[in-house]
Amino acid sequence: MARETFYLVQAFTAGKGTRLTADTPLRCRSVEVARKRAEDLAPSRAGVVAFSTSGDAELGDYDDEPAIIFKAGRLPPSFDET
Repeated sequence: MARETFYLVQAFTAGKGTRLTADTPLRCRSVEVARKRAEDLAPSRAGVVAFSTSGDAELGDYDDEPAIIFKAGRLPPSFDET
């Protein structure tokens, strides 16, 4: 199978103390839809990030670094550097 680009939105809810709990990731059909969904979720979540990654789902081979489309609020350290 050929490589394809995936657009995802990952939201986080606040846990005890400084903990964040990841919501179920949302797959979107385009960069515009991912940005809009993330913007809509931002006011009601502790943090949210929309990103794209390319890969081959059949082989499980994905890019090491996602391309950030939108981010807001508190996020895990893995999203601080991107």
